[in-house]
Amino acid sequence: MTTNQNLLNALLRHAVEVPDAPFLVVPGGRVWTYGDVVRLSARLADRLAASGARQGERVAVQVEKSPEAVALYLACLRLGAIYLPLNPAYRSAEVGYFLADAEPAVMVCDPARRREIGELARPGCCILTLDADGGGSLLTNAGEACGELPIAVCADDDVAAILYTSGTTGRSKGAMLTHGNLRSNAETLVDVWGMRTDDVLIHALPLYHVHGLFVALHCTMLAGARAIFLSRFDAAEVVRLLPRATILMGVPTFYSRLLGEPGLDVAACRSMRLFISGSAPLSAEIFHAFHQRTGHAILERYGMTEAGMICSNPLHGERVAGTVGYPLPGVEVRVVGDDGRQLPDGEVGSLEVRGPNVFAGYWRMPEKTAAEFRPDGFFVTGDLARRFPDGRIELVGRSKDLIISGGLNVYPKEVELALDRLEGIAESAVVGVPHPDFGEAVVAAVVRAPGGEGLTEEQVRTRLRSDLAGYKVPKRIAFVDALPRNAMGKVQKNLLRQHLARLV
Repeated sequence: MTTNQNLLNALLRHAVEVPDAPFLVVPGGRVWTYGDVVRLSARLADRLAASGARQGERVAVQVEKSPEAVALYLACLRLGAIYLPLNPAYRSAEVGYFLADAEPAVMVCDPARRREIGELARPGCCILTLDADGGGSLLTNAGEACGELPIAVCADDDVAAILYTSGTTGRSKGAMLTHGNLRSNAETLVDVWGMRTDDVLIHALPLYHVHGLFVALHCTMLAGARAIFLSRFDAAEVVRLLPRATILMGVPTFYSRLLGEPGLDVAACRSMRLFISGSAPLSAEIFHAFHQRTGHAILERYGMTEAGMICSNPLHGERVAGTVGYPLPGVEVRVVGDDGRQLPDGEVGSLEVRGPNVFAGYWRMPEKTAAEFRPDGFFVTGDLARRFPDGRIELVGRSKDLIISGGLNVYPKEVELALDRLEGIAESAVVGVPHPDFGEAVVAAVVRAPGGEGLTEEQVRTRLRSDLAGYKVPKRIAFVDALPRNAMGKVQKNLLRQHLARLV
């Protein structure tokens, strides 16, 4: 008899043993035990099944962060359905693409967007709603459900989730993450970070992202720990909560904003044992300033949508500013040159990764999947790196045209396509420039079309907001007579970065 490899079995080990243990603690609100969340997730699985979700079907979710949203994710795992989280900031054009590409059987959205989403979804897709307070049609009849559906039997290579990551061509790619990918990565992180039952995590990350959903929640559940569950990051609130916690997982923007709080000091961090940073490069300046203020060296790690976590600075041992530490146990990395051959230590090249954490491929994109993998199974990350003799990895840049702003990925081509569609614009180029708070800021150079002479920066930004999530909208726009190009006609974005860096 085949063992059931459904990720949910691993996540529920502690919940079965100690159902009354606190799991999600909402400041000023309810304390959700493991048993509370598991029981609700079982009833929601019934609700999804009655709405047409089946094993292998996609369930798209675009809702605000809430304990009920956590239960919804676990319900999808119980069914063996494929969970598809979407950023609540996505606009209609963006959501429409995801729905057409993934063809979900069920879509769960905010009640305020019910009509809008209904017009975008394909016929036969059931639309359910869930708001930040747990209201909406998803839970309307959930209380009547018996919640007795068994956990679906899944293999390690069955897809558990699809997370879309924007493509350099403007077309988003759905990274298929399997039950085996997610379980192996979470179990490794719990071990290397020494997570335990008495840990208390401040969870201020979004649930539509690998960091908040798979790293923070999975590790918490596998360790049987608890999470102080915040709807969003607020620096003052986090400083207030630090004495009640032991771990904070965040993006560099979190730490830059915490440094702006006068209450952040050694005393405030007396119960903390670990500060973890990821999703974007952490500057050496923030690393050293935080260490001086708190006595804690931030543990920087490195990961990506397609591979979960890949490297981490050590729990015990030196954490070097500007490096992402060592490959996780069971994960192989190599640095190669343009010819695909492994480079000597110290030389900069393309970083490639292989291991049980690496995704199964891109949804309905076999050619793209094949192009991103080497014949021996290594995945081409698109990041440039160097390896030190002791195995430590330092990231030095990105070969793929990617901007990471506040821990969120922005692909310039997607923004450029949106800009070029606007009346009065002939062409555009989008780059990322250093920003003290967001790590990188999205900025654009725009060439006006004939008749667009009166077009202003704010007019362009306002129009973009109707088509793009707010974090993708350029923080500044410079109007230029022409874009700098080389002899082959390619836009010289390195020159643009130097020119536009002064804008922010």
